[in-house]
Amino acid sequence: MKKVFKIIGIVILVLLVILIAAPFVFEAQIKDYVKKTINQNVDAQVEFSDINLSLLRSFPQATVVIKDISVINNEPFEGDTLALGEELLLEMSINELFKGSGEAKRLEQLKLNEGYINILIDSLGNNNYDIAIEDTTGTSDSSADFSFDLQHYEINNSRIKYWDEGQNLLLDIEDLNHEGTGDFSLAESELDTKSDALVSLDYDGVNYLNRNKVALDAVIQMDLENMRYTFLENEATVNQLPLSLDGWVQVNEDYNEMDISFKTPSSDFKNFLAVMPESYAKNIEDVETSGDFIVNGRINGIVDDTYIPKIDIRAQSNNAGFKYPDLPKSVDDINIDLKVLNETGLVDDTYLTFDNVTFRIDQDRFSTNGSIKNLMGNMLVDMALKGTINLANLEQAYPLDLEQDLNGILTTDLTTQFDMNSIEKEQYQNVNSQGTANIREFSYKSPEIPNEVKIANANMNFNQGNVNVPELKLTTGRTDLTASGEIQNLMGFLFTEQNLKGNFRVNSNTFAINDFVVAETEEVQTEDPETSAKKTQKVQTGREAVKIPSFLDTELAFNIGTLIYDDLELKNAKGKIILRDETATLQNISTEIFDGTIGLNGNVSTREATPSFEMDLDLNALNIAESFASLDMLQALAPVAQALQGKLQTNLKLKGNLYDDLTPQLQTIAGNALAEILTADVDPEKLPLLSRLDQQLEFIDLDNIDLSKLKTYLTFKDGMVEIQPFDFDIKGINVRVDGSHGFDMSMNYNLNLDIPAQLLGGQISQSLSSLSGEELRDMVVALPIGLKGTFQNPQININMEQAVSQLTQRIVEKQKDDLRQRGEQAIRDVISGKTGQEKQTDTTTTGDTTTTPTETPRTRDTTATQEQKVKDAARDILGGILKKKDTKKDTTNQ
Repeated sequence: MKKVFKIIGIVILVLLVILIAAPFVFEAQIKDYVKKTINQNVDAQVEFSDINLSLLRSFPQATVVIKDISVINNEPFEGDTLALGEELLLEMSINELFKGSGEAKRLEQLKLNEGYINILIDSLGNNNYDIAIEDTTGTSDSSADFSFDLQHYEINNSRIKYWDEGQNLLLDIEDLNHEGTGDFSLAESELDTKSDALVSLDYDGVNYLNRNKVALDAVIQMDLENMRYTFLENEATVNQLPLSLDGWVQVNEDYNEMDISFKTPSSDFKNFLAVMPESYAKNIEDVETSGDFIVNGRINGIVDDTYIPKIDIRAQSNNAGFKYPDLPKSVDDINIDLKVLNETGLVDDTYLTFDNVTFRIDQDRFSTNGSIKNLMGNMLVDMALKGTINLANLEQAYPLDLEQDLNGILTTDLTTQFDMNSIEKEQYQNVNSQGTANIREFSYKSPEIPNEVKIANANMNFNQGNVNVPELKLTTGRTDLTASGEIQNLMGFLFTEQNLKGNFRVNSNTFAINDFVVAETEEVQTEDPETSAKKTQKVQTGREAVKIPSFLDTELAFNIGTLIYDDLELKNAKGKIILRDETATLQNISTEIFDGTIGLNGNVSTREATPSFEMDLDLNALNIAESFASLDMLQALAPVAQALQGKLQTNLKLKGNLYDDLTPQLQTIAGNALAEILTADVDPEKLPLLSRLDQQLEFIDLDNIDLSKLKTYLTFKDGMVEIQPFDFDIKGINVRVDGSHGFDMSMNYNLNLDIPAQLLGGQISQSLSSLSGEELRDMVVALPIGLKGTFQNPQININMEQAVSQLTQRIVEKQKDDLRQRGEQAIRDVISGKTGQEKQTDTTTTGDTTTTPTETPRTRDTTATQEQKVKDAARDILGGILKKKDTKKDTTNQ
């Protein structure tokens, strides 16, 4: 007996070794077989990362796993993805592994996990799934190499996308889970299937389904020989609406046929709530309902390039109502008569009618009726709306999931007829809308605005495609406004992707910009100190983002008593703003501020990731101190102005980038300015640069600066301001300024002071005794001063040596000129015979004796001594200039 068990143990061990080792033996053979089969049958680029064979995974079946498979199209869809799959499993009998390469291998089970199938049909009718290679020789029988004997198949967590460019049809099936069990080896058999997915359907730009949950459990009779599939037992749900199906589908070579009917299993009004997506319908099993709701329909006919099946779908309800248990109000007197019809099989003949659709909440009644024809083409809309709704009652009767509470009273009595082509082409003469709408006592809260918006009253009159708004009264935060105007394309805005066009006139006593600006938030991970659980919170970053809405194409003419922006208050603001293409164009804007006026024209754009602006500003008679203290940009352009008191007039041309809150990025600003100071006093103590200059230049007093009528031209780019040279006067001393500074307050300026000699006092009069009074009055000293560093920490360089050299040269030249003039005069005297008379005049008479002094000729030593005296005199001048102010004042008063 022990020997028997030993033999059995050895056999089992050998079998295990074979099961484990076999995959390594057969894997290379399987890979070659798969590649060979693909190359013989498929015109596409097929790749996979690996193929594994396991004899243990589904024993006694063999399992082949193909990893990361992809199918990429060749022409005419070159580069497009036809299919992707994370994992493709094929199960077969182990016997199939031992068949020769010429023998057909039968598959019993197939699974696709995490797949994506992307079906494309272009405008010419070409499709990307037609990748089978045709056998032109007639000698190959590749189909015999592989056969389906499927008992079970699955598609798990996959997606199928179908896009027909010619029909403008998009079918997107997401989160697809589908499985079927049957016997495909038989000519006739039954297939037991289960499916669920999220389905989206767009046709010709209109969305009919948006991730609607669809499920189907069905037993289908398969006649594979005639390609006819018949529903035997089934249960379907659309969202939460149950439906039962009956009928068949016939697949023919050139067209398909179908005859399918469906209906709701019961007539309970809960069926109506079940039509809605589950996230909106909420817990319908607890809802109290009355009345009925029935859906039934039939789709039958052929499907080819010309025809679609005929359609007859009806949804009806009479005197129904419902009430959610947790809400205080009910919806009553619900009547619905909805039909979707197509009686010819032609696409353009599909239409929808809705008659006597009504409901009531408390005493508020609302009704609508009409039709939408040509659903698949140029839709023709004919609709009437009438009634009154207290919007707050909607949330009290139905569990709406809204970010803000609804409120206000909406009253409407409106009829409209239009076709979508006219709306899209903005041919509003073809729109026939008549009636009125009014909303009052409305308030609105949203994370997108910082304050509650309250509309006391808003009237709308409809006339063809236009909507006239005779009055709208709105308040939010500190802001109040009254508006009137018209909307030119309300239908185009509501039913297509057109921008909202219109023009309005706005009047406001107070308009605060910050009432419409929201602080940005960002999500951060925080940890609960008690549970240590992590949670996400939104935290304000402190930045404020302003975005001009992309859907606006409007003109606003405004007149505002007080316009508040941050801490600035602008009075009597008026002008026009055009909002278009995410750009605000400002035309003829004027306002009063800083005891003067500002006029501006330009634009601000938030179209790009970085906002930008371009602006012309006229600043007239602005208070210098107030304007420069409040406006960072003016401080950057002229930092020295913070020490001025008076009035300023300038014209600025600016362009550059903006931050998200629409404040300028100073380093990006470029432009120019022509500035004029009308009246100004200087307070040197308010700016270290002027204070230091006042201390080092003792001979001048900056309190005596005359800046009236001063004009200068500025250019700025890349954070630098270049100033065109200009002059001003400090009590008889002319000062010329040129140079540049940066927005970072660094500077590189040159000052040139022309100092009259007469201001230097008695200390140098002896040194310059050779000069006459008139010459002394006309003599000036040119003193260059260099300014570097920053306005708060200046580096002042007084170029004394250049001044001494220049002054010395001028005095020497003056002495030389005097000597030359004397010599020329002496020569003229000799020629004119006056030499003797002159000598006689120069003699000294003592009694009767006349004595003539002996003349001593000037030597080079005498000349050198005189030149040295001139140099000494020049030094005395500069010493007098730069000595302490108190001493100079005392001497001057002597």
